Amino acid sequence: MDFYILAQQLVNGITLGSIYGLIAVGYTMVYGVIRMINFAHGDVYMVSAYVAAITLAVLHSFGVDSVPFAIISVLVVTCFITGVYGWTIERVAYRPLRGSTKLAPLISAIGISLMLQSYVQVAQGARDQGVPVLVSGALRFGTDKDFAQITYMQLVILVASFVAMAILTYLISYTTLGRQCRATQQNRHISAVLGVNTDRIISSVFVIGAATAAVGGVLVTFNYGSFNFFIGFVMGIKAFPAAVLGGIGSLPGAILGGLVLGLTEALFAGYVSTDYKDVFAFGLLIVILFFRPYGLLGRPEIQKV
Repeated sequence: MDFYILAQQLVNGITLGSIYGLIAVGYTMVYGVIRMINFAHGDVYMVSAYVAAITLAVLHSFGVDSVPFAIISVLVVTCFITGVYGWTIERVAYRPLRGSTKLAPLISAIGISLMLQSYVQVAQGARDQGVPVLVSGALRFGTDKDFAQITYMQLVILVASFVAMAILTYLISYTTLGRQCRATQQNRHISAVLGVNTDRIISSVFVIGAATAAVGGVLVTFNYGSFNFFIGFVMGIKAFPAAVLGGIGSLPGAILGGLVLGLTEALFAGYVSTDYKDVFAFGLLIVILFFRPYGLLGRPEIQKV
């Protein structure tokens, strides 16, 4: 029985952690390039949930019944639209204040966050919204009494998260855009002297971060089936510490931090109490950062910038 409880919580934790990792990537990429935190990132994730639901409703109105086609279409449309949101946030909240103090863009980003919440609340209403179950069923292991299971939707989440991370890793590691991103991260001014369009790279980073958050928003929406205008704040509070835990500015660190935070929450909720799972998770975060203030995979020199 204990084995199946452990297995179930591991499945839940890895699934949740993969979502945290996807969203944490947006935080860590923006910080890696401009050394600032995009506090509107969580609300971009929130917008993606509404865009996914609207896109699904439009597909249904046109008689689209294929579930794989619907999921892929929703992912593509949502990533594109939220990418536009990410580009707009960079142009409105960050670029005009890039030469100012570091505090000014943070305040501007918080203002964008509140504006997005209010905008969605007015446009879509304050009540909870929902989408129908697209993928049902589960793979069950064990006996009728003691078992562990992984739902088909959780499998979709894991596969989609893995594919998104693989594409992002390839993009950053092996493409011209990725090399320019890494060069801008190391030294923005020298990169500009060498011919890199740093303004375009920074905008691209915001777009990529928003797109990864959109993948997480679509997957969470289809998994839980309900959402509201406040989910961006809650998820942002979780994903940002995941990025810090892994090492802010480190792409593998964001993924690792998300998995560690998700597994910690799930195991504590399964064995101790769901009421205090966040307390334990953030307590663990504090302990780890006490010994490694630059995160699990972060570099000490990042903290000296």
